Amino acid sequence: MFVSSLLSSALLLLSIAAPATSRLVGIPTVPFNISSPSKFVLKSVNAIVVDSRYANATDLNGTTLIPPSLHAFAETFAEDLHPYVGDVPVSLGSEASPGSIFLTLGDAKDFLDAAGRPTSEGYTLSVTDRDVTITGASPLGVWWGTRTILQQAALGDGKLPVGSGTDAPGWGIRGAMLDAGRHYYPPEFLVEICSYLSFFKQNTFHVHLSDNLYNNPNYTRQQSLDLYAAFRPNSDDPAVAGLNRRANESYSRSEFEDIQQKCAARGVTIVPEIESPGHALVITQWKPELAISSDISLLNISYPETIPTVQSIWSVFLPWFHSKTVHIGADEYVDAALSKDALVDEYNYFVNSMNAFITNRTGQAVRIWGTFPPSPNGTNVDKNVSIQHWEFFEANPYWDYIMNGYSVLNSDDAFYIVNKYSASYPQELNITRIFHGAPDGGPYAPYIFDTRNASNNPQRDNPAVLGHVAALWNDDGPNATTYSEAYYAWRNGLPALADKQWGGDLLEDEYADIFDRLHAAVPAQNLDRAIPSKSSTIVQYDFTDGSSKVKDLSGNGYDATTNCSIANSAVSLTPSCSVSTPLGSKGRNYTLSFSVFPTANTTGALFTGPDSALLSGNGTSPEIMLVAAGNAFALNYSLPRNTWMHASLIGRGNRTFFGVGNGTELEFLAKLGIDGEYFVWAPIAIEAPLATIGGGGFRGLIKDVRLVDYA
Repeated sequence: MFVSSLLSSALLLLSIAAPATSRLVGIPTVPFNISSPSKFVLKSVNAIVVDSRYANATDLNGTTLIPPSLHAFAETFAEDLHPYVGDVPVSLGSEASPGSIFLTLGDAKDFLDAAGRPTSEGYTLSVTDRDVTITGASPLGVWWGTRTILQQAALGDGKLPVGSGTDAPGWGIRGAMLDAGRHYYPPEFLVEICSYLSFFKQNTFHVHLSDNLYNNPNYTRQQSLDLYAAFRPNSDDPAVAGLNRRANESYSRSEFEDIQQKCAARGVTIVPEIESPGHALVITQWKPELAISSDISLLNISYPETIPTVQSIWSVFLPWFHSKTVHIGADEYVDAALSKDALVDEYNYFVNSMNAFITNRTGQAVRIWGTFPPSPNGTNVDKNVSIQHWEFFEANPYWDYIMNGYSVLNSDDAFYIVNKYSASYPQELNITRIFHGAPDGGPYAPYIFDTRNASNNPQRDNPAVLGHVAALWNDDGPNATTYSEAYYAWRNGLPALADKQWGGDLLEDEYADIFDRLHAAVPAQNLDRAIPSKSSTIVQYDFTDGSSKVKDLSGNGYDATTNCSIANSAVSLTPSCSVSTPLGSKGRNYTLSFSVFPTANTTGALFTGPDSALLSGNGTSPEIMLVAAGNAFALNYSLPRNTWMHASLIGRGNRTFFGVGNGTELEFLAKLGIDGEYFVWAPIAIEAPLATIGGGGFRGLIKDVRLVDYA
């Protein structure tokens, strides 16, 4: 994706290898003094040795209530090292030995954040030509050191420079926020995102678990009651019976536990958000009596049962949540029928009541979106509630909050994404702003709330700045995007932002040079849905031998099996048979071509995979359609019966097409309803489904199946 000049490439090589360098180029950059031209060759690793004194130690000062032990982090690190060294044992010991990577702990006071405070996330990396030692302020600090090893191995052809350096993040909260209230995401997707965040040393994944589409003031009450709203945690506790009405797009307790545990295993804390008293339509659809009559997406805080009801919801789900801070939302509590500040007193009372309830019940801290700034003439939000700033028209984070004793997490809308379409906000991160987003044109950083006016920003070392989280919102609802489109909104820019969230000094041209190589090295995920291939042809089946084992002619060995009959190099698909392949999905930039001969009017799947399905009708419609993320995207086209048709499914960047016959391409589009006012047709990026051919209601012949990695 990135084009680098010869000059920038030369600079990169110098920064990685030159003896005089004082940093390692990575994401983030690492302070490091190279002391020798020698290298440590990662293939020589014969053991990961965990200091036996600290094997069971955990980070007690981080953001999670389920911190992994040093030994647990070592086991995960061993899995990540596999592509470089194969299986490597994890053992206990007291010092480094030849060929080992030794993991131990040091004094947290040696690792300081931007405010000069000790941080448990710091580490020292010491590399000789015979062994490597990571000394962490805590096991989490050691974990971030292992990310440095993996990154430098990817950039240095499996070799690490000899030398040492001490590294620590400037801010304690670094990561991203995903609106899973207006768009469901499966558990495995959230876990893969955690892997992506972790590789670039981001430690926070804020998951917005309840919300609704915009409640247009012109809607009737019934339209509002029918409007899309969702509450993702799903419990059978009688106290919340009926709250979750989307069981197939929800998280059970065991699923949410698994998400949190797998993310914590990679140093990432899930911060859950249940939104109220605004954006609360899912609650008022459940209990309409709790709503403000003029806008039923708002809770009526003065109604006697409102706060007890919200507290009962939190009583059920607080035991699910393993973060030291939980998010109660508290955003945009404004009734359009009243003045902007008419509900301030009720709002502050609500926040303080919920804060007292949660802290007394579990000891967890509370965070809210910055909505109403404190006033000298009233009861304000308690100062132990942290503020997540997102927009200056709500409040000035420095002058209104920090200068009045509040701690603030920066989510300013300079890096605010609305997925797929917005008249106001972009659909992906602005890389130029990341590297030049300070008021003076310098790099962005978490203490920069205002990218234009420096007087609205505190000093870099202000201890009230908690960090930075980039927010992605799904204002256009569940049918606007596929799951992977959220990832692609972050894919190319979030790692650059990770450098700035940490406090690194990576340059824009350096980032362009290293991103692709580091992206390819991110472990424990395949968000791109990439498929290894020896050539541009990924898989090819011609069915000529008529066997139940279908040979892949691409040379990649992706042989398939079938229980269908084969004649004249064509598979006869019926509802009782299919072709099964070892593949799942292919991500962006592909062409899946095939020839098809429908023999009946029955509808069903042509190709099915874990992320999508290509259907020739669905029982109520004969049209060609793709199904992804629970939504069908149909074309105004049907396959002709009893006719051979050469067809292709084409993924070209963020667009998807169906090619037929003479080269005509028909585009799959998403129809977006915008705030109940108008519609927008937008491109949709859908993965190629590859796991199964046929197997549904479709009857017909198929042959000459071929997948290539270009469009």
